[in-house]
Amino acid sequence: MRKLIPALLLFLLASFTYGQDMKKGTLVGVHTFDDVKLAPGVTMEQFANAYNTKMIPAMEKAAKGWKLYPIKRIRGEKSATYGVLIVIASEKDRDQYYNPDGTENEAGKAVGKALEPAAKELSQFGTITTDRYIDWLVY
Repeated sequence: MRKLIPALLLFLLASFTYGQDMKKGTLVGVHTFDDVKLAPGVTMEQFANAYNTKMIPAMEKAAKGWKLYPIKRIRGEKSATYGVLIVIASEKDRDQYYNPDGTENEAGKAVGKALEPAAKELSQFGTITTDRYIDWLVY
């Protein structure tokens, strides 16, 4: 019994420490790679793994404060489609890389430049020909 209470307290503390919360104003982008042109002999699973290990870390490093999560559609239309969930603290944090018309500004172009080495590595596995996305705002 003497060990049970400290263990229970530690468990409760750990539960609260690792909880995630999306605050009002968080921007969530859902990108789906509906069309990918795979390199010869490469499977979609290999391409997705390469994206997850090359592009996601490069993007998180280049776009400060952005967190990317690899996703895979398992049900519904076009099941087995891969993509990425992008979580950004606010719309303002996203907009620092884009002009009001949606084109990249200088900061956005710098991110693109920083991604070139990872994109070159990824191109050995294939290329994303259609990247559909929807941005959601937590309110």
